[in-house]
Amino acid sequence: MALGDSFTEGMSDPDPDRHGRYRGWADRLAERLAADAHQAGEDFAYANLAVRGRLLDDIVTRQLDAALELGPALVSIVGGGNDILRPRADIDALALRLERAVARIRASGADVLMATPTDPRGAPVVQRTRGRAAVYSAHIHSIARRHGARVIHQWGLSFLQDWRMWAEDRIHMTSEGHRRVAEAAYAALHGLDVTGEWADPLPARALAPRRERLEQDARWAREHLLPWATRRLRGESSGDRILAKRPDLRPLVPVEASPPQPDHPVDRPARPPG
Repeated sequence: MALGDSFTEGMSDPDPDRHGRYRGWADRLAERLAADAHQAGEDFAYANLAVRGRLLDDIVTRQLDAALELGPALVSIVGGGNDILRPRADIDALALRLERAVARIRASGADVLMATPTDPRGAPVVQRTRGRAAVYSAHIHSIARRHGARVIHQWGLSFLQDWRMWAEDRIHMTSEGHRRVAEAAYAALHGLDVTGEWADPLPARALAPRRERLEQDARWAREHLLPWATRRLRGESSGDRILAKRPDLRPLVPVEASPPQPDHPVDRPARPPG
C-alpha cells in the first residue's frame, strides 16, 4: 500500500499505459517487488491511495484507515511536504502525528517505508523551508529507529540537486527522478548500499546564460507559482477533484509473465523479500 501526496501519486511521471495518469516511484517500486515475488513463486498485490495536494492529517487518517482495512504487508507513508510549505507549520506536531501513524501500521504487523524530504537548497521560494525540512528529516529517522521502519534518505541523494531531475514546476520529479528514487526505495527496503548507475550524478553541463535563467524564472513564477498562490488564497487544493488512482489491492505481476490483471481486489499481498 502506498499512501501520500503528489510525490507518491507520481507527478510528473506520465504513465504510458494510462492517459492522463502518473506512474511514479511507488508504482515503479511495486513493479520491482512484483518481479521478485513472481521469481520466488509468490503472489503480489498493490494499491496506491496517494492524491496530490494532501496534507498529513488526511494521509494519517482517511488514507491510513482505508489501507489498514485491506491488511497490507508493507505500507509506504510519505507526507508532510505540503504542510512544511506553510510558514506556521509545527514540525514537532507533524512528526508526532506521523509517528502515531507508523505505530498503528507496525501494530497491524505490516512493515513501513518512509522518506525524508529532499534538500530544497537552491530551489526558488521553497528553499526558505530548508530548516523546517531538515528538522522533519531528523524526526523521520528517529521514528524509523524507534519502530523498525525503513527510510528513503532523499536528503542525501545528491542527484536530486540537479534540476534535470525536476519537472517544469520545480516541485515534482521527472520520470528519471522517479526511476532513481524507486531504486533508492528498493535499496532501503533490502538494506543495500546506495550504489549503481541510478545513484550517479548526470554528466556536467554548462550553466545557461543569466538572461535565459531570468526568463525561465519569470515563466515559472507566472505558470506555476501564481496558480499555486491563488489556490492557497481560495482555500483550494490541486487534488480537490482527484481520486486515488489504485484504491484497491490488485494483483501486480510482471507483464511478460502474466495475462492482463483482473479488476477485482485481493485480500492481502505477499510480504516482499527483505
